This record gives sequence, C-alpha cells and structure tokens, in this order.
Amino acid sequence: MKHVIIGAGPAGVIAAETLRKVQPDSTVTIINDEPEPPYSRMAIPYLLIGRIDEAGTYLRKSGSHFADAGIEIMQDRVSSVEVSDKRLTLESGELLDYDKLLIATGSRPVSPPLPGMDLPGVHSCWTLEDSRHIAARAKSGSNVVLMGAGFIGCIILEALASRDVNLTVVEMEDRMVPRMMDQNSGNLIKKWCQGKGVSVHTSTRVESIVEDGNSLKVVLNSGETVDADVVISATGVKSNIQFLEGSSIETEFGVLVNNRLQSSEPDIYAAGDVCQGKDFSTGEYSVQAIQPTAADHGRITAMNMAGKDTVHQGSINLNVLDTLGLISSSYGLWMGVEGGDSAELYDPERYRYLKLQFEEDVLVGAQSLGLTQHVGVLRGLIQTRIKLGKWKQHLMQDPTRIMEAYLGCTQAIGHNAGII
Repeated sequence: MKHVIIGAGPAGVIAAETLRKVQPDSTVTIINDEPEPPYSRMAIPYLLIGRIDEAGTYLRKSGSHFADAGIEIMQDRVSSVEVSDKRLTLESGELLDYDKLLIATGSRPVSPPLPGMDLPGVHSCWTLEDSRHIAARAKSGSNVVLMGAGFIGCIILEALASRDVNLTVVEMEDRMVPRMMDQNSGNLIKKWCQGKGVSVHTSTRVESIVEDGNSLKVVLNSGETVDADVVISATGVKSNIQFLEGSSIETEFGVLVNNRLQSSEPDIYAAGDVCQGKDFSTGEYSVQAIQPTAADHGRITAMNMAGKDTVHQGSINLNVLDTLGLISSSYGLWMGVEGGDSAELYDPERYRYLKLQFEEDVLVGAQSLGLTQHVGVLRGLIQTRIKLGKWKQHLMQDPTRIMEAYLGCTQAIGHNAGII
C-alpha cells in the first residue's frame, strides 16, 4: 500500500508515524512545501522569546527520525490532484502516484486587503521565515503594531512583549480573543495587558500602512497614527484547499469529510486545519484549527487508511491561553445554548472569572480566567456529558465547586454500577 500525505504539520507527521506502526509493510511519503524539517507553528512564539532555537521548533528532534521510521520526506508542493488516476502533479513537474492520500495541508494566514500590506516590515507570524524577519526588526525599544487579538494574536503578543518592544495591539472586535472569551473575560484580558504596558485598541481597524523613511505609520479608523518598525498581521487563517479546485473532492471551508475523516473520494482523507470535521459539542462539521484536533485527526485518518475502521467522535472546542501570565481557557459551547442556564463568578479586581454553561443538568461549556486548578475537570465533565443532578444547583450558586460536583457525580455513577 502506497500512502501519500500532503503536509508536514502535526496531523501529517502523526498520521505517517501511525501508518508505519499499524501497517509496517506500506510505504509512506510526506510532501513538505517548506525548506525546514517538519516543525510546529505553535512553537514559533517560543523561538521569538528565545527559549528555544529553530531546531527546538522541529516536531521530531532526531535528524534521522523519519528515515529510521521508514518515512520519506519529499520537498515539493502539490499543484493538483488527479483523482481518477490517483496521481499528484507537483510544482517541480514530477508526478506521484498513491493508493491512499491524506490531505493535511493546514491553513494559511489571511491578511485584510488594506493599502500597505505588501510593504517591507509587514509580516504574518506563521512560518520560520516570518519569524526571522520579525526577530530582525522587533528589537528592544522597537515600535511594533500587532493586528489582531485573537487566539493566535495573543500567543504572538506574549512573545513580542518579552522582547521589550513598544507594543500596540489593534483588534476589530469589542474585546480580546472574541472567539474564545465573552465581554467580561475578554475585557479583563485587555485591562491586564494595559497594566503590563501594552497599548490595546479594541473596536478599532487599521485603515492603511504607509512608509515613513525607514519606518512605517499605521493609520487607524479613529484617526490616530501609530509609528511602527514592524507590523504583524494576525487577523485570521484559511484552509489550504486552493489546489483542489477542479477536482472532484468536495470542499466548503475545508475538505468535507464523514465520521471516518474520509472525503467525498473514498481513498482520500483530510486532517487538521484543512479538515471540516465533526464538532463534539454541536454535531456539526466545521474547521477547528487547533493542534489537539490536528493530532487526533492524524491518528484516526491513519487507522482508516490502513483499513482499521475508526470512528471520529468529534473534536471538542478547547483553548488554553497564557497572556502575560494571565491564564484563560474555554471549552465546548462556552457561549451557551438556547434555553440553557449559566452560572458566573466575576471578580475583576483579582482578575478571576468563571462561567459555566448548562443544557438541562449537563455541563456543555465553560470559560475561566485566572483559575487553573479545575481545567481538566471542566473538560472531563463536558466530554463525558455526565448528568449533574442535584450538583447543578450547587454550581449555579457557586461555580467554583466544580471539583466537588465532579467527585460527587462520578462516585454516584460508581455506586450505581456496583463498582464502589
């Protein structure tokens, strides 16, 4: 069996390693379109902080890891997929046949169509090449403008602040991390960052970027102009499906798959940021661009490609973020459900926030700020869909009793099952 994987991120690498374990007589080829060995984009902020060097971003530390595992890494980019012939056309002109194909091409940054986005000194923070440009300009005392305060933007914010730059953050929405935190928690993160010396503009857009000698000027819709030595765009990502145009592989926001992560073509699968897979909480199919989902997808696609039927139960929405020392997290349906109940603890003076979302007596979502001790318990209750019974009322009165509720419910289940 000849397996080909397009993409060398976590989903592709985990799939390749799993295939070699469960089907050792197969051949596995990863097509990597970047010059470096497979690496983690999530490690780039640590590179900018100086905690690791470039080799520290590599997904596997041994230079011979892939060769030793029997995995071929091919340096090239796929131009098109000929489904009927089971063949890939590469940019180099080479043709590559496959028996089973995994599309794990990830996503790419999307920059707003503004004047000046193509100027030198304006970068995304997505590749190792990007990080080299940013490190060269974001020196101590430099003026840096970060466009976007979403999840990725806030990870980059942490790295930039550690470089002792003069940092300005511009976010279009009315709060920071708007797809992860609500108004209360998002604005507490903003206040925290401002207290650490970061200038944060919410409900604000960049209108244009213009050159001013050797530096840049960022014009905001408020009329204010901010000086910058480097501008970093972190305004969103989009699945890399453009090369599938004209093929019979069905796509929407990503590659459409079933509950085996199989595309509309039976011998082609998708995983990671490019996969429009099942959401555990909603049952709907969406792109969930987070690394835990990519890892989960990689394993499941490999099992199915190897003929070992494995159902994808759905990925849970899970985000944990450290913003200059303030830990925030959100899980599942953190924004709540129609007709559901919620319980809230709001202590802005101490930067503490906890909000639980219920559907009847089941915890379906949560978000927390400044509270880290119950992170695993929140996730466990949401994933297992344990009925809380009387414990729901306790949590409605005091949401911090989440550990008591978890122990009370699981012990009750054990007693009912005759285990305890």
